[in-house]
Amino acid sequence: MAGNTNPPVCRIMDYGKFQYEEKKKKREQRKKSHTTKLKEIQFHPNIDEHDYQTKLNHIIDFLEKGFKVKVAVFFRGREMAHRGIGRDLLNRVIEETRHVANVDAPPRSAGRNIITHLAPGGEAKKK
Repeated sequence: MAGNTNPPVCRIMDYGKFQYEEKKKKREQRKKSHTTKLKEIQFHPNIDEHDYQTKLNHIIDFLEKGFKVKVAVFFRGREMAHRGIGRDLLNRVIEETRHVANVDAPPRSAGRNIITHLAPGGEAKKK
């Protein structure tokens, strides 16, 4: 225990009990830590209005529960020629979730999709 003293002082202890208490401390630390979960919602550029509203409601629900949300617009075949429609769709999602979300990562192209990340927050929490 105290190696700097003269004579050195040590404590005799039960090593099994020591290991048990260390595991118990680590388990408590894991309980108290909070990991942020990421949910993903996928859109296609030719989505119908009702389907869009349903997915938008899911995004808002996830954000209110404290999850981060990855919003992706996937393109198939000839849809690749109309990437502007997908970008407009993402901008619309960002605008309609502004009251509950902050944009973590702006929309960016990644292969056959355009992705953005939303985090809980928004204008409602700032006030």
